[in-house]
Amino acid sequence: MSGRLARTLCTAALAAALVAASPAPAEPAGADPVPAPGPAPQGVAGLLKQLQTLYQQAEEAGELYNGTEEELKKRTAEARRLSTEVARARTALESGRREAGRLARDQYQGSNDFSAYLRLLLADDPSRALEQSHVIERAQAGRAAVIERLTGAEKHAETLAARSRAVRERQRVLTERRKEQRDAVRSRLKGIEAMLASLSDEQLAALSALERKNVGEAQDALAASGALSSARAPSEEGEEAVAYAVEQIGKPYVWGAEGPESYDCSGLTSQAWSAAGRDIPRTSQEQWRRLPRVPMDSLRPGDLVVYFPKATHVALYIGDGLVVQAPRPGATVKVSPLASNPLLGAVRPDPESEPLSTYTLPDLPEDAVSGADDGYDAPEV
Repeated sequence: MSGRLARTLCTAALAAALVAASPAPAEPAGADPVPAPGPAPQGVAGLLKQLQTLYQQAEEAGELYNGTEEELKKRTAEARRLSTEVARARTALESGRREAGRLARDQYQGSNDFSAYLRLLLADDPSRALEQSHVIERAQAGRAAVIERLTGAEKHAETLAARSRAVRERQRVLTERRKEQRDAVRSRLKGIEAMLASLSDEQLAALSALERKNVGEAQDALAASGALSSARAPSEEGEEAVAYAVEQIGKPYVWGAEGPESYDCSGLTSQAWSAAGRDIPRTSQEQWRRLPRVPMDSLRPGDLVVYFPKATHVALYIGDGLVVQAPRPGATVKVSPLASNPLLGAVRPDPESEPLSTYTLPDLPEDAVSGADDGYDAPEV
């Protein structure tokens, strides 16, 4: 964030301070309370920790929103399918009722198969009645089939209608939950803005320097452990996912976004692998939960690196100890050190695919690594 933007946000923070005595709006149901900005802790390290906590809370709320959004999409598609099936079932039921009505009228008018059977039995030529009995039996079987179809159609229509009602109710619940989670994300983002607005240009610069120092030390420790010592080639799909992610460098982070103009962290990784022809879960938590895990010392380009204890952030490994990620609100898609955030582990979307024989890191834009990994920039000079 530039110094000019910080000063702009200071105005918003001052306006907020003027109404601080008013009761704060209630947090959405199920959301953790957003910490009040309050007095900033003394020292750059304390400021960085508080800021990182706010970013993590915002991203966690964003990933919850993404998960609800995905489920809502599925339930909406299911509702459409059920609506079509209900319409077909009702058409079949109406047809069955018309056929059953015809049978009822025939029986009332004495023209049903039983009356015909009696007439044949009373005819002058009983042998003819025996010859025609199979015709009567087929008619009886047809009537029984009509009744069975009608009964089945009624049960099917009732079952579909009940399922449709349940899906519509689930849609309603998810829509309400999505709004609550969206409000939670916005509340947390406001907390970040207020935090940044309270800082001077010198503090912002010091934060950026400390963040780079911490990431550098974590990356050095990871390399010293041997985790980055072996170079591996990706699969063909993994190489395509890497190429897609690199092409998105410079596009803004927007929570809930899946491209093509902006991304959040898991929107970037899921779309990169979708471009490679493989659908993976939408959220970082589901990617961590459902995709096969790989040791950090076995990473190959295309693997997904997951961060924080609750798996609330994810990036795509491109080799040489680097990842492409959509870092945080206020940042753009960029290349970062693998250890840019606290590591949880890694997963591989294509464990069954064979690696290529060779791999070369794609050419990166000149500004691929510019900007801090936590979503704020040093002030302009």
